Amino acid sequence: MKKNLFYPFLLAGLLLVLGACSDDEGDTTMPELTPNIAELAVSSGDLTNLVAALTEAGLVSTLEGEGPFTVFAPTNDAFAAFLSENGFTSVQDVPDELLTQVLLNHVVAGEFRAADLSTGYVSSASTAGPGGANLSLFVNTQAGVEINGVSGVVTADLEASNGVVHIVDAVIGLPNIVDHAVANDAFSTLVSALTAGGNTTYTDLLSGDGPFTVFAPVNDAFAAFNNPNGNDIGNILANHVVAGAAAFSSGLSNSYVNTLGTNADGDALSAYINIDNGVTINGSSSVAVADVVATNGVIHAVDAVIDIPTVVTFAAADPTFAPLVSALTEGTPATDFVGVLSGEGPFTVFAPTDTAFQALLDSNPDWNGVTDIDENLLTSVLYHHVVSGNVRSADLTPNGDTVAPTLEGDNITITLPGTDNGMNIADVTDGSGNAGIGIIAVDVQAGNGVIHVLNQVLIPDTSN
Repeated sequence: MKKNLFYPFLLAGLLLVLGACSDDEGDTTMPELTPNIAELAVSSGDLTNLVAALTEAGLVSTLEGEGPFTVFAPTNDAFAAFLSENGFTSVQDVPDELLTQVLLNHVVAGEFRAADLSTGYVSSASTAGPGGANLSLFVNTQAGVEINGVSGVVTADLEASNGVVHIVDAVIGLPNIVDHAVANDAFSTLVSALTAGGNTTYTDLLSGDGPFTVFAPVNDAFAAFNNPNGNDIGNILANHVVAGAAAFSSGLSNSYVNTLGTNADGDALSAYINIDNGVTINGSSSVAVADVVATNGVIHAVDAVIDIPTVVTFAAADPTFAPLVSALTEGTPATDFVGVLSGEGPFTVFAPTDTAFQALLDSNPDWNGVTDIDENLLTSVLYHHVVSGNVRSADLTPNGDTVAPTLEGDNITITLPGTDNGMNIADVTDGSGNAGIGIIAVDVQAGNGVIHVLNQVLIPDTSN
């Protein structure tokens, strides 16, 4: 019987394999492979509830993926407390979508060891934010590592082949706006103001469905604010909240929005957002940290309290009105227009745009700027743009004329609907009889009055 020639080759192959696995001392132990995150969780006796939840939600394969991921992994006790506090007996009782989003809220893209973390916000893999936005996690490293003020890292930096795991002592729930405000010490003065005297108006509101956009003043902003106009603090706080929209920084533009603050008549106050250089609100408050995403909206941390605006506030904040501001100040030094229009009012101001003023200047070659206009004439022109009372667009006569006396003395006539192929919301006839002047934007609401925007300058009757 012939000897099988395959055996020597097989033996040689085995020796080569063993040799490759040996170290210089002849150790033939097979090298240990680093487990991926899912395998690490399965191998840990204190993460069995997490594994059960991942299995139930169909997320095991996600954590077996390439990554890298950072996972904040709740212990068995943490999961048991979460189930008990929310009235569930097991992970199978948790609605699938809720369970999935809660689990994803423990996952961060990228690999962050404890030493890499710093106090601030990161985005989780949960898409439970408005419009499917990723929720924010607030990481606080002032004393260990804490997430959203509710969950602390008890064991850090467990290495996996596709990231790192930090074991935490509590499940990180899905935060609403109030949860985020409470978690971050930088908002502690805001939280105190919102809840002063046991008030739950704002916490109840901002824990609701929303969506909301909140411009949240940091502690230093409150420290610098002395409420110079003696406005109601509750109304000031409401003036930082926009209801009905989650306005992310990427979607902001130079525009007006309505806040939950109100004037004396209960009309919603406006806020002017400008993005020419960062994001500012009403020309006085800048966004320092943008897009803190909650389940029911978004928070932008701001560096100054947003006081109740006057009509002067909007004129100064909106660059469209720069020539008007110049006229009110430099062009009429003998009249304290700023003082008048910052007063109690209420006033209705028909505010010409920069283009409108330029057209007026172009009509007279001797005028290079508003300061070249005779001061008495300019003073009369400016008073001709102001009507006593808070006259909003809804207060005008529909399909007809509204005659309004100006502070200059002549009447203006406002006609609805407007003309110019619908470009004008309403038409104005000024004291000189010029018709077809367009109101192109309405109801910019301040605390002491309202602004409507004009595409031409109104001229009073100069014969009287």
